[in-house]
Amino acid sequence: MNLAVIGGGYAGLAAATTLAAQHIPVTVFESAQQLGGRARGVWHKQTQLDNGQHILLGCYRHTLQLIAQTGGNIQADFLRLPLQLTLHNIFELKAARLPAPLHLLLGILTAQGLSFGARLQAIRFMQAMRRSRFQLAQDMTALALLKEHKQGELVRLLWEPLCISALNTPLAQASAQVLLNVMRDSLNGSRADSDMLLPRVNLSALFPDRAAAYIKRHGGSVFTSCVVEALIPQADAIEVVSARGTYRFSHVICAAAPAAAARLLRPIPQFSILAEQIATLPQQPIYTVYLQYPQTVRLPHPMLGLHDCVSQWLFDKGQLAGQHGLIAAVISAQGIHQDLTHEQLAHKVTREIHMQLGIAAIPLWHQVIAEKRATFSCESDLVRPTYLTPLANVLLAGDYTAGDYPATLEGAVISGIRCAKRITGDLS
Repeated sequence: MNLAVIGGGYAGLAAATTLAAQHIPVTVFESAQQLGGRARGVWHKQTQLDNGQHILLGCYRHTLQLIAQTGGNIQADFLRLPLQLTLHNIFELKAARLPAPLHLLLGILTAQGLSFGARLQAIRFMQAMRRSRFQLAQDMTALALLKEHKQGELVRLLWEPLCISALNTPLAQASAQVLLNVMRDSLNGSRADSDMLLPRVNLSALFPDRAAAYIKRHGGSVFTSCVVEALIPQADAIEVVSARGTYRFSHVICAAAPAAAARLLRPIPQFSILAEQIATLPQQPIYTVYLQYPQTVRLPHPMLGLHDCVSQWLFDKGQLAGQHGLIAAVISAQGIHQDLTHEQLAHKVTREIHMQLGIAAIPLWHQVIAEKRATFSCESDLVRPTYLTPLANVLLAGDYTAGDYPATLEGAVISGIRCAKRITGDLS
């Protein structure tokens, strides 16, 4: 019994690691030179960057467990902060160091930048969601839900930044139910569930590189720069045609990005409908603008939001990873920034930082990383493909597959674990 995992992102490596822990031989095929997919480290001017900024929450237990299982140290690998949403000079909410739900209640009551009426409306909204167990009878857009509950000024100050960050989808399109799923797990559990964990190490080192070493230690193989060209179903197996040759496996977990998964599945008659469903999933971009300032430049917080700017969130990599003077500006979802050249966008972000924070220093260099199809667009009533396929020995993993979560690391990891457990269940 041997298995193939196509795709070395967080979903594929979660599946492979889970299988390796059960002493099941697994081979990972990754087309890129390095592992991690859309959450990996990259190099520029001898500086380690990431192709995006990812925040984990305390409730992301599956991801944190796998990081620890493969050799990570959660305390050392992350800066752990109580929930804190800060829009510079506009709004700030800090969860109190109290047991849940008092931590959030006091945080809302003492939030800066909100009227007293808005604070009461936020509390009423959370109480209403708790009574409904964060479950809607019918999905709707997040904006419609917030208007229904009279959230007023909270929409632009609290819920819109939260929705964009969590779902990478504008409020007017975003699924209210998926947003509530995230709120249910992060804001309605223990106080630690709402904690923000900001990586101190690059995203490849955080899990993918460790997972690869773990898989190899447990008898598996990891091939990078190895494109899978075709899948050929056989009577009792699947042939994987790759740049390294053709291999025969009992099971295949396809954990490639949606476009690559659709390309692989489309030629197989049984997968034509599924391939079309995957190919037509709406997509959203994420842009990350890196600015290397002189080393003395520092933000007021490790993570800081800007209001009414193209830049949405700023990360101080000096405070996080010892990369002093390096600022990462993240711009999630579609917007006017897509019409700018990378040079124009970097200059615009630099001007915003100057105007908002008074940082007049000129960056020594900049680098824009544009993931134009970073995530699926997590829209209301979106039908996402399940992990099961028309062939019992071919499974589908990825943050875009059906599940409670949007396109997050936790969603990807859960999908990979689900596929692995399906296979181990079939074998038991």
